[in-house]
Amino acid sequence: MRTTLRTAGVAVRAMLVFTAVLGVGYMLLITGIGQLALPAQANGSLVRSADGAVVGSTLIGQSFQDADGQALPQYFQSRPSAASWDAAASTGSNLGPENTDLIAAISENRSAFEALNGAGAIPADAVTASGSGLDPHISVANAERQVARVAEARGIPVADVEALVTQSTRGRDLGFLGEPRVNVLELNRALDAR
Repeated sequence: MRTTLRTAGVAVRAMLVFTAVLGVGYMLLITGIGQLALPAQANGSLVRSADGAVVGSTLIGQSFQDADGQALPQYFQSRPSAASWDAAASTGSNLGPENTDLIAAISENRSAFEALNGAGAIPADAVTASGSGLDPHISVANAERQVARVAEARGIPVADVEALVTQSTRGRDLGFLGEPRVNVLELNRALDAR
């Protein structure tokens, strides 16, 4: 009996020590390193307006629509979101390529994209949601398809909008991972700053 109690006591003390060291100490260490080395990223890569108000994050996509859910023509539009751009509800649709709901959603997104930007080739990311439902980027092809609409809605030359798209385009990570992309929030903020 005494050996069992001693063993249980050692186990409980070990659990408490390891909980403190690994559960609390490690978390504080990593948080401290993040705050010192990468403070913007550690705090959510927040984007602030000139008056300091948070207007979004470079890591989370958002909607550029009016209160009725209609796309604002003067802004570049993000890709569709399976999470309705709610970071707390990050999710993909998890629908397979032959699922009728996915096919219907793509068809609906295609119609909406064509109504906004005119007929023509439609990039895949303009009609499909990302895996997280919160991707802040669109493809360069998607941005290029929206240039004429944005220029017309803002009454500015197409060449100026094209230059902003080029300026906002980020290359492949490490030079070979992924595809070139455009952060929609950063591009729209550059348009507003113009």
